[in-house]
Amino acid sequence: MKKTLNLLLLLLLMASSVTAQRYITKNGYIRFFSSTPVEDIKAHNRQVQAALNSETGEVVFKVLMKSFSFKKALMQEHFNEKFVESDKYPNSTLKGKITNIDEIDFTKNGEYPAKVGGKLTIHGVTNSIKEEGTLTVEGGTVHAQAEFMVTVADYDIKIPSSVRENIAKEVKVTVDCKLKKFKK
Repeated sequence: MKKTLNLLLLLLLMASSVTAQRYITKNGYIRFFSSTPVEDIKAHNRQVQAALNSETGEVVFKVLMKSFSFKKALMQEHFNEKFVESDKYPNSTLKGKITNIDEIDFTKNGEYPAKVGGKLTIHGVTNSIKEEGTLTVEGGTVHAQAEFMVTVADYDIKIPSSVRENIAKEVKVTVDCKLKKFKK
């Protein structure tokens, strides 16, 4: 699977023109949070891979599901084995485009609102998404941040009735990735 992402990133980078700046990271951060009256569930992943083409606005994110870390080992085991079936569906991906790329000046330090449209794949199910976030350009890096909700049922994730009250129907996903200029 690592080869698949590397190929995906390479294709994104090669598809861009010579003048485009490309930004990448191999250690971005994603967190998800589920809150119910019974229990809060939080997981962190610091192994997110991402690429951004500043000319075309193309973005690619890849998340290894087994890299999510939970406070309780049993939660992590259930997450991987029963809910997202990490052995069968090892990765989640976002392939999309910043739709307001003309409003972002990658040559000037600043904070810019970013609108992203694309295809989010989780648990082998792909859905179209439109979300908003922020890109902060500073000293040759791009800091991408966003928060959005994911409806568990939209990705065919089955929650057993025995724990249904413990897991929210929607989970909040937080993205926080610092991408650096890609140097050939």
